[in-house]
Amino acid sequence: MSRTLLVPDLVLEPGGAVRAGMAVELDGDRIASVGDAAAAGERADVVRLAGRLLVPGLVNGHSHAFQRHLRGRVEVRAASAPEDDFWSWRESMYAAAEALDPRGMRAVAEECFDAGRRAGYTAVGEFHYVHHRPDGIPYEEPNELALAVIAAAREVGVRIVLLMAAYARGGAGLGPTAGQRRFCDRSVEAYLARVERLAAQVAGDPLVTVGYAPHSLRAVPREWLVEIARHAAGTGYPLHIHAGEQPREVAESLDEFGLRPIEHLQDCGVLGPGATVVHATHVSPGELDLLAETGSTVCACPTTEANLGDGFLPAAELWQRAVPVSFGSDSNVRLDPFEEARETEGCARRLSGRRNVLVAEGDRGPAPSLWRCLTDHGARSLGLAPTGITVGAPSDLVALDLGHPEIRGLEPRDLAAAVLFSGTAALVRETWVAGSAG
Repeated sequence: MSRTLLVPDLVLEPGGAVRAGMAVELDGDRIASVGDAAAAGERADVVRLAGRLLVPGLVNGHSHAFQRHLRGRVEVRAASAPEDDFWSWRESMYAAAEALDPRGMRAVAEECFDAGRRAGYTAVGEFHYVHHRPDGIPYEEPNELALAVIAAAREVGVRIVLLMAAYARGGAGLGPTAGQRRFCDRSVEAYLARVERLAAQVAGDPLVTVGYAPHSLRAVPREWLVEIARHAAGTGYPLHIHAGEQPREVAESLDEFGLRPIEHLQDCGVLGPGATVVHATHVSPGELDLLAETGSTVCACPTTEANLGDGFLPAAELWQRAVPVSFGSDSNVRLDPFEEARETEGCARRLSGRRNVLVAEGDRGPAPSLWRCLTDHGARSLGLAPTGITVGAPSDLVALDLGHPEIRGLEPRDLAAAVLFSGTAALVRETWVAGSAG
């Protein structure tokens, strides 16, 4: 791929400052140089981005693409569930999952990833758990549906980490329900064989990698967790798991294991720098300490957590412990990275009665650390190279419209915060993934 020199009006630097007069040279999938725009001259490969703020590509750390089709459909109270909650919503989700064949899976994933890229997401961690036919029998190609999702990401041109979900049961001592059958493998060995097969199938594709995703404590018994953690230690692939999302989940963990969810994950050898706990909404101070001590990441999904009535991320406590937090779109009821960041700080303000709560050491406000959540922490969680407008970083970039009414006329010093606290995905005008514009 030939070199391209992007010359925007403004650039968001790694430290959070916004600077004018910068040029960013792309050499294929890496940033080759960041320098003075005045030196660009009349090079043939110059792309002038007038009226644009160039920022790093944003990372969607947790997605279930097929749930995108639930928008609107679940915003009614069913007669069978007058006290509508996460658990009644889950039945609607199972029905959506059961209706999908490989062609339908690819179509909804492509629609979702396209909308995500248009919103500024250049990489996605797809937590994929619809594996087999509706009756639970594997397809002739055991990874048929995972490959359909990957094909959708390739068509859209986004990086994807296919997090292969492990699912074994409907809860402690329970077999899978009818709606869960197509999620389940017959053994942990069969599951791990599919992960290895998928890794071989995508080997050499720079935009596709794989990881492990034991779905949750209710879906995966202890022996599966131990074996998956052991396997992950050998491959170095990232490992993601839903944990601490619902109070009922905490109670069930205490009943079955005598431990809270994150305590159980530590007991099984899951936690560590390669592990990400998705949600961590209902956690104790001791569990937060474990996350910090082990170097684990938390992936928060604020718009989905609000939609499902999950509760509030203990964001201030995570920031106090310097636990890296990434953001995900989860059910994809909204695809707006800036809203995920804004909601996280907004909830922290409501819970504390204070302003500017999520301020990391050395920062003056929450914007720098929220940008890190959308970029560096998301990349770390997915095992990807850190994003940023710096030499050697992936050439995954997003151009924002400085003329949009949400940020028009602002001083450069205020833009990094204004994009997060006033902006929406409507600011996104152009994106690049591995140097390719889209």
